[in-house]
Amino acid sequence: MSRKIYVFDTTLRDGEQVPGAKLNRRQKLEIAEQLAKLGVDVIEAGFPCSSPEDLKAVQTVAEQVKGPVIAGLARAVPSDIDLAWEAVQKAERPRIHVFLGSSDIHLQKKLRRDRESALQQAVEAVKYAKKYCEDVEYSTEDASRSDFDYLCRVIEACVKAGATVINVPDTVGYAIPEQYGELIRRLRERVPALDKVILSVHCHNDLGLAVANSLAAIRNGAQQVECTINGVGERAGNASLEEIVMALRTRKAFYDAHTDIVTTEIYRTSRMVSRLMNIPVQPNKAIVGANAFAHSSGIHQDGILKDRSTYEIIRPEDVGVKAHSLVLTARSGRAALRHRLKELGYNLTDEQFERVHKRFLDVADRKKEISGQDLTSIVEIELTKVPETYTFQSLQIMSGNTMQPLASVTLMKDGQPHTDAATGNGPVNAVFNCIERIVGQEGKLRDYDLKAVTMGKDALGEAMVRVEINGAVYSGIGTSPDVIEASARAYVNAFNRFFANGNL
Repeated sequence: MSRKIYVFDTTLRDGEQVPGAKLNRRQKLEIAEQLAKLGVDVIEAGFPCSSPEDLKAVQTVAEQVKGPVIAGLARAVPSDIDLAWEAVQKAERPRIHVFLGSSDIHLQKKLRRDRESALQQAVEAVKYAKKYCEDVEYSTEDASRSDFDYLCRVIEACVKAGATVINVPDTVGYAIPEQYGELIRRLRERVPALDKVILSVHCHNDLGLAVANSLAAIRNGAQQVECTINGVGERAGNASLEEIVMALRTRKAFYDAHTDIVTTEIYRTSRMVSRLMNIPVQPNKAIVGANAFAHSSGIHQDGILKDRSTYEIIRPEDVGVKAHSLVLTARSGRAALRHRLKELGYNLTDEQFERVHKRFLDVADRKKEISGQDLTSIVEIELTKVPETYTFQSLQIMSGNTMQPLASVTLMKDGQPHTDAATGNGPVNAVFNCIERIVGQEGKLRDYDLKAVTMGKDALGEAMVRVEINGAVYSGIGTSPDVIEASARAYVNAFNRFFANGNL
């Protein structure tokens, strides 16, 4: 029987630390419910002390999501631990996750304290958390750069104090797989107390080695892996859940380990996180990228047609990527659309279906055929919209290489049209300036990404923006066969997120 590896998902905490990817309570709950469906063992729902809103979001997840352990992160101080417990106490299976630096770099440069006082603080924090919660995880922050003997002392003391999970993070992505695997092996040999608890790892991707380091740790005895959907996270990101899970599944004989992840839910979860955080998945991303199961080489295509195993080590359907032959057009009726949505795995309420149907008709009127990818994009954007203060209605553009672009935009608010015009240094800039005039707020464009959802001249364009408004960054996403309209919809979406946060 292979070893069970526990999957600790920190998309809602570490993943949310990406600038502009902040999630509201409803969005966190939606992702958490999908993570439960995916089969993760632990959901780290947030960092409750970071803000009152995050505290409430973690409480909502703890109260409503059943199945996985729900964890809240806390620094090794009583006030943080109090808030973490307040956030997770109503969970079916609560966990308090406490952390403190263990490397001399963190102790001296950040915490300004010596090893002994930090060790005492760690022990006291675990004991304090244990008064609230039976399940306490302790993380030795920056473990991969810590003195080995001191690291052993900290781990042994925290297990004795009552920790049920010990996490050994590669916080800054400094480790090399051989070195990190060796660290895990040596810790298990040196600290017998680790046999009584779950040994966890948490790897960052600064050198592009997060997944490799996580797998090396599993190979050497780690029992829990901390990761995120699509590898999202601060700086270069975290270890990618889907890559670790599928590596263990595909090379099961080598690792002699398995997870309880429902792999057919991977692609759906990836798309949801990408949409709600407005972080596009790179096309060549392993497992969930648009090109992960695409073959353009004639030699590859010939091999695939003869036997898929020639060039595919993972079946697309195993991760929830499905090919469909039904083609939708503007003439397709509601029954065909409902059937197609059901094929794609969407069970929509009547209200949700009407929103999707309206947008489907709008796109289908301008596009010959609506592919599965087009429909997925339409559905996910419609279902993840925040309440709309302003709704995009129409735009007109006058532009050319010998004139200053001029845009006229109409937005709807409370059933009333609001129209204005503005110039810009390009048609998209003119549209953005016009939207700002209508909503009465200035924005500073921090990031702008435009891509085709499918191939062909009539491909659906998908625009993603990050806009700084009043010192905070808000993300927006929009689609349309017209890339300028897609950009406008994305910009309006970003401002609607701003207004949804009570900034009216």
